[in-house]
Amino acid sequence: MLDTATILTFLVAGLASLFMAWSIGAGSSGSTPFAPAVGANAISVMRAGFIVGILGFTGAVLQGQGVADAVGKELVLFPDGGGLTAVAATVGLLVAGILVAIGIFAGYPIATAFTVTGAVVGVGLAMGGEPAIDKYQVIVSMWVLVPFVGGGVAYATARLLRAEGISERLVVPLLAALVGVILANVEFALLGPPDGSDSFAHTVAVELPFSTTLNVVAVSLVVAAVAALLLSWDMNRDEAAGQRHFLLVLGGLVAFSAGGSQVGLAVGPLAPLLSDFSVPAIGLLIGGGLGLLAGSWTGAPRMIKALSQDYSSLGPRRSIAALIPSFAIAQTAIFVGVPISFNEIIVSAIIGSGYAAGGAGVSRKKMVNTVLAWAGSLVLAFVVSYVGFLAVDALV
Repeated sequence: MLDTATILTFLVAGLASLFMAWSIGAGSSGSTPFAPAVGANAISVMRAGFIVGILGFTGAVLQGQGVADAVGKELVLFPDGGGLTAVAATVGLLVAGILVAIGIFAGYPIATAFTVTGAVVGVGLAMGGEPAIDKYQVIVSMWVLVPFVGGGVAYATARLLRAEGISERLVVPLLAALVGVILANVEFALLGPPDGSDSFAHTVAVELPFSTTLNVVAVSLVVAAVAALLLSWDMNRDEAAGQRHFLLVLGGLVAFSAGGSQVGLAVGPLAPLLSDFSVPAIGLLIGGGLGLLAGSWTGAPRMIKALSQDYSSLGPRRSIAALIPSFAIAQTAIFVGVPISFNEIIVSAIIGSGYAAGGAGVSRKKMVNTVLAWAGSLVLAFVVSYVGFLAVDALV
């Protein structure tokens, strides 16, 4: 039987989680997915915020469990196999949420994954936990690779789209085929067993004769062909409109992926507490998804404007080039259970696509300030959370 103080502490932690979810929705997951589309004048700022909120909520429910478990149970190791207490989760989430909110109102996209990871590790070590070195190596490796991979792929794609002698009516549908292959192999909770997830390609493949591996490849190629043919038909009718439609689809996929990745940063610290309070995991994801939705609708337009106008003067080609690697990287992070910053993904891709046009419109000062804000938020979140928990624990 839980006492009143424990229940109240959990409620406070839940409110802190909702605040964190709002901050993420207003910042990274709410602003980054459609920033290139807004920069290319394919959609208005307010409409982008509305759509990204709905798609982010859907992604949170269908793909959020993996990152939530990683944040809540794998960043700090405890001898008894437990996780953060309600007090520790509250302190960590409040510190991270406040730092992200400051970034939103200051106009700089704070890397949410850096901030939450620093805060969770800070309170976890202050509780007496041990650092999860192996997990840190995986996370840091991905954080370091993201700007080079995302920016490099965006640069190469933008150069391909700008190349003379290569028809966009051929290249863009081929890019749609690539997106189709990725989408066919993305795992969703609705397609898997009760305690897992599965992809569309694998779900269909196991029902077909022959080798499952060959079937997965065949289904993926079919999805790719359908995507390419549909876009080719659309572009033959109106090339510019077809590009805009593809750009909006990419923004939607990135928004969905943002919800699946970022909700774990908000609700992950509460994951170890679920067994004590009989709260189902899906309920936690729905609550976090609603927080993302509220943040996207109320706070995202400011950051959408900052990303779409301040970082690079984007057109449809560079926007497409930025969103394709963003979608691929986000789904990779979800698959391996790594908390990833959508600001880092999308900003590096925007910069990469911008340099394909000779660096036009790319603000180097803004780039330097953003990188410093990312690194500073990680260190600051760790220190403040560590000291904050010790202070709160001493008082309580």
